[in-house]
Amino acid sequence: MSTNRFGVRALAVLGVAGLAVLGTPTIASAHVSAQPSEFTQGGRATFAFRVPNERDNAGTIKLEVTLPQDTPLTSVRTKPLPGWKAEAVKAKLDKPVTIGGKEITEAFRTITWTADPGVKIGINEYQEFFVALGTLPEGKDKLELPAKQTYENGEVVDWSQSTGADGKEPEHPAPALKLAPKKAAEEDHGHGAATPGTETHEAAVSSSDNTARYLGGAGLAVGALGLGFGVGAILRSRRKA
Repeated sequence: MSTNRFGVRALAVLGVAGLAVLGTPTIASAHVSAQPSEFTQGGRATFAFRVPNERDNAGTIKLEVTLPQDTPLTSVRTKPLPGWKAEAVKAKLDKPVTIGGKEITEAFRTITWTADPGVKIGINEYQEFFVALGTLPEGKDKLELPAKQTYENGEVVDWSQSTGADGKEPEHPAPALKLAPKKAAEEDHGHGAATPGTETHEAAVSSSDNTARYLGGAGLAVGALGLGFGVGAILRSRRKA
C-alpha cells in the first residue's frame, strides 16, 4: 500500500515539474520576434511582431521597426490594435530600384507602434503587432527587420544584431523572416500530389467493404440454415401429429 502511495506521489511531482518546464519561456525566445517567420520570395508576408516585456520594473510603451532600403517594401499594412497607434513612414530611396518592372523611388522606411496614455505591455506580459508586407525580395533567403523596444522608464533595447556565421544567436537578435525560393515552396506544398494518407484511407475503405461483404454472406448462410431447421421442425411436428 505504501509503495503505491509513493508511486502516486512521485508521478504527481514529476507532472508538476514537467508543467513548470513547459510553462517557463526559454531565454532564447525572450526577445522581439516574427511569428510566423517563413514565407516565399516575391510574395507577401502577414505575421506579427511578438514583443515580450522583459523588465520587472517597467512596461513597454513603444516599438519601432526599421524596414530594408536595399530591397524596399512597397506595401505595408498594419492591423488596428486597441490602445496602440500605428504609423508607417515612407522616405525617398538613395538610389531608385526596379521591382516587377516598375521603378521605385520611395518606399516604407519604418513602422512605429505607440501606446496610448495608460496603456503598456506589463510585467510578465507580451503583445503581438500584426502587419502585412509586400512584395518580398527575391534571391534573398532572409529579411532582417531590426526593432527598438522602448520602456516607460526611458530605456531602449535595440534588437538589431545579425546571427553569426556559426549560427549562434546573439544577445539582441533582430526579428527576421526566412524566405524560400518560389519553386522550393511550391514543391514543399506538393501541388498535384496525393493528399497524405489517401492511399491508407482507400485501403481501409476497401478492407471494410470486403469485410462487410464477408459478414453479409455469412449472415445469409446462417439465416438459410436457421430457416431450414425451422421448416424441418415444422414438418416433423406435423408428421407426429
